[in-house]
Amino acid sequence: MRSEALTNAMLLVVPAALLGGALAFQYLGGLQPCEMCLWQRWALVATLALGLIAWALRSRPVLVALAALALLVDGAIGVFHAGVEQHWWQGITRCTAPLTSGSDMLGQILAQPLVRCDAIPWSLFGVSMAGWNGIIAILIGGYALWRLKTA
Repeated sequence: MRSEALTNAMLLVVPAALLGGALAFQYLGGLQPCEMCLWQRWALVATLALGLIAWALRSRPVLVALAALALLVDGAIGVFHAGVEQHWWQGITRCTAPLTSGSDMLGQILAQPLVRCDAIPWSLFGVSMAGWNGIIAILIGGYALWRLKTA
């Protein structure tokens, strides 16, 4: 396999694992995502979409690089989110609450607990889920760009 094909594969596996982990925490662990968690998911979806297009077109280096940059954006959001959780800086002012259907929307909104972006719902070794996402995404995105540059 060529270097860019291996890099492309890495940019498919890692974001899929990060997104799968986030969805498992949500649907199996009951941890609802906040607004910034959703931003991170969108960046992971963008990484996967670009990686899939690059794979379908036989690992075009420009598309692989764009996928790596999308993963770096996810990492930057994760680091920002982790900083908000640690109260190192101010975050966004809105939070999210999940809705299940369109009927009685006001009742659902009022019944849902607020999901705060500045609260840490889960951590491992003192690093929150957002922090781990940021660390992994920046390491893999940076490594992918380095592999493309040295190929």
